[in-house]
Amino acid sequence: MKRFFRTVVFLASVVCCCGCGRKGEFDGTGSRQYADIAMGTVIRQSIYAPERTADTFIKTAQVYLEHLERDFLSWRLDTSEVYRINASAGSEEGCALSEEMAELLYSCMKLHRDSAGAFDVTLGAAVRLWDIDGWAAGREGEVFSPPSDGAVEEALTFCGGEQINLVRGAESRLFMPEGMRLDLGAVGKGFALAGIGELLKEQEEIGGAVISLGGSILTYGQKPDGSPWRVSIVDPFDTADSVGILTLRGQWCISTSGDYERYAEAGGVRYHHILDPATGYPADSGVRGVTVLSGDGLVSDALSTACFILGPEQGLALAAEYGAEVLFVMADGEIVMSQGMESYIEVGR
Repeated sequence: MKRFFRTVVFLASVVCCCGCGRKGEFDGTGSRQYADIAMGTVIRQSIYAPERTADTFIKTAQVYLEHLERDFLSWRLDTSEVYRINASAGSEEGCALSEEMAELLYSCMKLHRDSAGAFDVTLGAAVRLWDIDGWAAGREGEVFSPPSDGAVEEALTFCGGEQINLVRGAESRLFMPEGMRLDLGAVGKGFALAGIGELLKEQEEIGGAVISLGGSILTYGQKPDGSPWRVSIVDPFDTADSVGILTLRGQWCISTSGDYERYAEAGGVRYHHILDPATGYPADSGVRGVTVLSGDGLVSDALSTACFILGPEQGLALAAEYGAEVLFVMADGEIVMSQGMESYIEVGR
């Protein structure tokens, strides 16, 4: 991972010398506020640091995120490592992996096993079949129609983490059957925030920061007055409201997954983007939203998906295995949470 970050820092230094980037505005608490687009979503950053330091860091973070998507995570861009991996599916030689990708996929495979298959980065074929992201973005003049049972069943034959073979060593390689496609969307935002956390540690003048990328949030350091971070958890029944407020100190990653984020409707039925690897259909576990609190961004992001699919009973056990805290908002409005989460949250309902 360090080699990847060194490359990013070098690129960022070049960009910063060119003077590009967007200046933030003070919010009255001593932080500078920034908003931009990265990795296909909105990124919002509050940085507690001198103006020049904050502006420079924002440029560094933006370059890092662009590099991460372009060269590492995207399945759409032919410049990325994931694209090259997918293109190698069915090849007897497999695909040579960078050290960083080998580490990431090893973590993803462990999460796959520990979650009894609920977390699965090989769902690319099923994700493309449903294309919920595309429909959620809006398609003028077209009406969404869910895929047939036969099409879903066929797509599932190209999915399944147990079908891939990761060989780690001096030159790590990944072997996938023909037709299989990786999709790292379920860990991409958390992985990115973990990287930004490492970049923050290299900036001594940054005392604290809160960074939101899609459904994941990173807190870092502390405010100048020593007060804690307060992070709201969105209410799946009313996204303009919250189910409670987390009170945190230091570095944390908070990831949320819900059926309200991206979806399409047909015949009065909402089809959300979180697919159950066991069925190939949107997960139906009686859960509307899941929030996971962890010190590791990749873990929080992955677990929010896995726990949504598994439901409270299995999800609580899985989160405990990873030392994470979790909160479920059920379809009937009930809130279920881990015992440790109770010490961080003030429920607002």
